[in-house]
Amino acid sequence: MINKMSPDLYFFNLINGLAGKWAWLDYSAMFVAEYSEHILVAAFLIILAVNFKKYWKPLVLSLSAAGVSRFIVGTSIRFLWFRPRPFAAMHVNQLVYHDPLEGSFPSGHALFYFALSYVIYAYNKKLGTAFYIFSLLIVFSRVYVGIHWPADILAGAIIGTLVAWGTVKLAKKYFKY
Repeated sequence: MINKMSPDLYFFNLINGLAGKWAWLDYSAMFVAEYSEHILVAAFLIILAVNFKKYWKPLVLSLSAAGVSRFIVGTSIRFLWFRPRPFAAMHVNQLVYHDPLEGSFPSGHALFYFALSYVIYAYNKKLGTAFYIFSLLIVFSRVYVGIHWPADILAGAIIGTLVAWGTVKLAKKYFKY
């Protein structure tokens, strides 16, 4: 009998299977998964403070898109469909603690940071690219440390980007952003 593994489980095992092999990589992933989001938000606020007159509209718009994506769309999806986290469903290399009763799908971090990155990218390609790179590091590390499935990340990135795209379209049409 052929045992077919889902692509989601395959990529999870591939990424999370690296955990525990190199201490420097484990600590790096733990730091990124737990703390780099604060660095990204701090950078966002510093950019807003330093260039308030130039960037206040797109930065406020990006925060709005990220908030709607994470707290309205993401919460609604999690309310309708619960998907357990990898460590609650099977034995994994879990490097950071997370509440096992909180649903995994879609990734709130991916929703928030990809929406934020998209809007910033729409107004400033270099800065948006930097935000996208940090966002990718954050969400990849959350699979590495064992608290998200790759499909959670992919869905969150797609949904967050689509919400941000719609937000930019509406803002340009109705508010002349």
